[in-house]
Amino acid sequence: MTDLDFRQGDQPIPGPQTNNLADILERVLDKGIVIAGDIKIDLLDIELLTIRLRLFVASVDTAKKAGIDWWETDPALSSKASRNALEDENRELRERLRALEPSADAGREKESEQR
Repeated sequence: MTDLDFRQGDQPIPGPQTNNLADILERVLDKGIVIAGDIKIDLLDIELLTIRLRLFVASVDTAKKAGIDWWETDPALSSKASRNALEDENRELRERLRALEPSADAGREKESEQR
């Protein structure tokens, strides 16, 4: 059959349209959608647990326009961020080593003077 089903009297009835989901998805990704919610568990008016859920569904371009780009700096999601994190850690360790080397040299000089 086609997209049209027929009833008695040959009246066309539109069948399910497959492009509606694609149109909705395109619109959501283009504009973005925010879903927010809170889950709060109280016992005798004492708050035990609060969970805040925020969901932003959008395309990468739309998210960047909204100022959201955390995936670019998360080492678990970006190889570039992972390299940057390693470079930062190496730089920090080298600086700490340079700061420690003079005191280690001074300690060795003291030991050799005492012998």
